[in-house]
Amino acid sequence: MDLCLFARPGLAPGGDFDAFLAMARQADAAGLHSLCFGEHLVMAPDTSRYPYGPWGHPPDTAWPDPLLSLAAVAAVTERIRLSTAVLLAPLRAGLVLAKEVATLDVISRGRVELGVGTGWQLEEYAGVGLAWAQRRHRFDEVIETCRLAWGEQPFSLPLDAARGDDAARGDAAARDAARGDDAGPGAGRLEGLIARPVPVQGRIPLYYGVAATAANVRRIARLGDGWTPVGVTPEQVRAGVAALRSAYADAGRDPATLVVRVPLPPVLDAAGGIDAARTVAAAEPYLEAGATMAVAGPNHRLRSAAEAGELIEGLAAAAKAL
Repeated sequence: MDLCLFARPGLAPGGDFDAFLAMARQADAAGLHSLCFGEHLVMAPDTSRYPYGPWGHPPDTAWPDPLLSLAAVAAVTERIRLSTAVLLAPLRAGLVLAKEVATLDVISRGRVELGVGTGWQLEEYAGVGLAWAQRRHRFDEVIETCRLAWGEQPFSLPLDAARGDDAARGDAAARDAARGDDAGPGAGRLEGLIARPVPVQGRIPLYYGVAATAANVRRIARLGDGWTPVGVTPEQVRAGVAALRSAYADAGRDPATLVVRVPLPPVLDAAGGIDAARTVAAAEPYLEAGATMAVAGPNHRLRSAAEAGELIEGLAAAAKAL
């Protein structure tokens, strides 16, 4: 079984970034498939809207930028794939995200695969001038822009995607009208664009961290490459996989290429550490339901480099045995 190590930098021994990079090197050497962690631009005081139960992180938890952090991981590893769980794609302009990810893919020689989602904090949207109510439309727009920028060069871009949110589009239109430039960058497309470097991979894999609603299933079949849900049962995975495979077939895509990545909550041992074997064993009913990959890792700051190394080796051994 392919296993992705969930290892946010702050969970490394001492919360130290060098210790995090040491964990990445160990995971690379142990043969783990990938390394991932999530992001937040800010944390607001009210975390009651977190949809998967009580929020388990102290308010002063550090959330380093994932793409910059993964660039550092790329520099000290050889084969482990670089992922997120999840990247809040709508908070970035599409062309900016496309450039960052393409650059990371070049730096890592084609090792990027991203979990993407919208997040759950409206404050993160308000803080960058975006409307929470527009997050799903914005999500589609950003990913569509990335796919264009990562593809054949030159490309064209709808001006709505180039401008971003509705407020920005309105401001731009007002400026055009004020200077009498009604034919300026108004409706239409930007033509002849070139965005290099392009990714080393022919297609950057994108795994959607969303509920398997009908609309989201269509999104994944149209723009994504897999599903990375949170807080799901094997039965929910089975139903989601069936819907996704059907949507893939309807879209003319091979259902066998669908990636389904599920998280495994850590099972603790008597000493309060993570029992790697029992944690990974919980993947079996998810694999039977159609999952193709699991995510596991610490939910607390590791106490020492020895504990980190033992955990990584244990997860790798358990995954190979499954």
